[in-house]
Amino acid sequence: MGADLDNAGVEKAYARWAPVYDLVFDTVMSAGRREAVAAAERCGPRILDAGAGTGLEFTYFSPASEVTAVDLSEAMLRKAKQRVEEARLTAVRGILVMDATRLAFNDGVFDAVVAPYVLTVVPDPERTLDELMRVVRPGGELVLVNHIGAESGPLATLEGWLARHTRDIGWRPEFPWSRVGDWIDVRPGLHLLERRKLSPFGLFTLIRIGKTAVPQSAVQAVPQAADAG
Repeated sequence: MGADLDNAGVEKAYARWAPVYDLVFDTVMSAGRREAVAAAERCGPRILDAGAGTGLEFTYFSPASEVTAVDLSEAMLRKAKQRVEEARLTAVRGILVMDATRLAFNDGVFDAVVAPYVLTVVPDPERTLDELMRVVRPGGELVLVNHIGAESGPLATLEGWLARHTRDIGWRPEFPWSRVGDWIDVRPGLHLLERRKLSPFGLFTLIRIGKTAVPQSAVQAVPQAADAG
């Protein structure tokens, strides 16, 4: 196992990354961001962009979407706000500094939550998944893009070496599929809709998790108040 992540370490790491983040990560991760946005928009207009960073996926949202973006790193969000202002991106309705494990939103207020490249950078992935799914409406989706660690071979060896420097680089390179799969398996009402490797080179995986809609037959009518007199 690598060094443990914590919020202070993540904030510090991404304050260092902020000035060069777009240059380093835009091209290699753009396909995943585009796919994640497309999947989220099929669920409806109300979308939470969790771990939005510098807002690299903002330009992929259609003007009809109503996007709220959150991230723990204030330094990254400053660049995100600048992106919105310069490109006049009307889909992004709000940008907030927020911890993904303690979202200040009511249950079920979003049609979808999109979280590209987030699970490997948070201290507690399962708790983060719980909180992201909490704000998804019944029938909505949590859409993830993430690197899933190799189980064997040279890549697994490299990821193991990188894992020893997790705190310094700001993410967890050895992330196994079981952390997502096992989380889904023990939560009734959630189901895996899609798991698909993406370009380039299958480095990243698109994951769509659905929340079961409440059957219409289970919805009880609210009793009407009796007429006075």
